[in-house]
Amino acid sequence: MATPQVIAAPCAQPGSPGASGPRDVTPTSGVIHVNTRHVSGFVVIGNHLAQNHELSLIAIGLAVHIQSLPAGAKVGIKVLTDRFPESEARITAALHELEAEGYLHRSRVRLPSGRVTTRTISYNQPATTAPAHTPAPAPQLKAKQTPPAPEPAPSPTHITPNTPTTPTPEPEPAAAPPAPAPVRVPAPTAARKQPPPLPQPHTPTPELLRAAEAFLADLRRHAPQLTLGEHDIDELTPGVAAWLERDAHPDTIRHALTSALPDPVKYPPKFVRSRLTTLIPPPLPGTTELAPPPRRAPLTIPLQNCDTCDRAFRATHPGHCRDCRTELRQAVCPT
Repeated sequence: MATPQVIAAPCAQPGSPGASGPRDVTPTSGVIHVNTRHVSGFVVIGNHLAQNHELSLIAIGLAVHIQSLPAGAKVGIKVLTDRFPESEARITAALHELEAEGYLHRSRVRLPSGRVTTRTISYNQPATTAPAHTPAPAPQLKAKQTPPAPEPAPSPTHITPNTPTTPTPEPEPAAAPPAPAPVRVPAPTAARKQPPPLPQPHTPTPELLRAAEAFLADLRRHAPQLTLGEHDIDELTPGVAAWLERDAHPDTIRHALTSALPDPVKYPPKFVRSRLTTLIPPPLPGTTELAPPPRRAPLTIPLQNCDTCDRAFRATHPGHCRDCRTELRQAVCPT
């Protein structure tokens, strides 16, 4: 018999051209990626960072920016604030997030010149533990331990009969423990200088505090950069009240706060507090705040010696004590 021939066409594979046409695999919703292969000027970022649910968008973007920088680039808070539109407080919070997740480690080190600087280490994988010191010492190669050389065989000696000999084993030399790696203790950071306290009014009357609060609320009409919140107005009200108590006109205070403004004003409450503290005028001469009333010295009555009995008693003028005065009065006017 002839060999049967298989003439049936094979089944079409999914997504391959067929009777129903090519299969479309493009998603109907969501993101569609158009990828072009990079050949230079790129950095590899893992999904553990790009899709981290514990980090904010600012922290993720800041981590990507730091990992894309060359070694030795400056990544201080001031540099990042000048580079990006975010405020100094938000960039500082993002750096703390990256340190908590193990993508960043910052430490203070002292250079050979004596200057203290901040050393930043960036990890493309989250570090489980922070380095013990910065910078890390060069790894020391452990010396390869060679087995001790075999002891030479003892030379044959004359053995007397009936005297058993037993070779005495010599103790093996103990291996020396590896030297501990030097640990550098980070230099203590200098304490941050505290700002001067906000001026306080000498007599904070309700009318004075209401006028100061209204002045701060109206400040944004003259300088939109100095828009303050309700909590900030409550904290800065005593400072403006101290200016008003010293007979400073509201226009004078407004000019002191709004003239020569930096561009931009990064933190308006701190800026207003600094100017209220450093530019406050002195009290006017003749006011009670300038010179407090002098305290009256206590009256002290001196000691006197009695002219009759020579006993000490207190009186403004010399004379007789109480007992002698009584005896003299009785002698002059007997009952």
